[in-house]
Amino acid sequence: MTDSNERPIAVFDLDNTLADTAHRQHFLERRPRDWDAFFAAAPQDPPIEEGIALVRESAEECEIRYLTGRPERCRRDTLDWLAAHGLPDGPVYMRRDNDRRPARRTKLEILRRLARTREIRVLVDDDELVCEDAERAGFTVVRARWTAPSAALKAAQEREGRT
Repeated sequence: MTDSNERPIAVFDLDNTLADTAHRQHFLERRPRDWDAFFAAAPQDPPIEEGIALVRESAEECEIRYLTGRPERCRRDTLDWLAAHGLPDGPVYMRRDNDRRPARRTKLEILRRLARTREIRVLVDDDELVCEDAERAGFTVVRARWTAPSAALKAAQEREGRT
């Protein structure tokens, strides 16, 4: 049951939705993948203007939530990045450091939990599998198609449960 007296929620992914990860993709293209370097470079991600504009526009009518596959150990850098780019305040949901489930599973679990008490107006995410599963579960989705897809990141999200 949702509370209709509260503003709806707009949920935004981070990597390749709001933050451009292209400069750090090379850490995932080598074997073994260098996860520490990949996440250490996240504070230098340039903002993606299409995503930034959409989160700001959404904040006019909705409360903002950030839902990322980044591990919890990246929380400080993530919060600092959001603040440095003047993004609306909102809770950040991250995966536990040892959680290796696919992003589509972890994110859908959190969306369902949020939807128990609040209306979710929209999910904005670049991961096609996350978007497909969210739509099948009845959520409205905007696909963040404003960056070039990365095969390495897709594998990380789906098979390795890393982001």
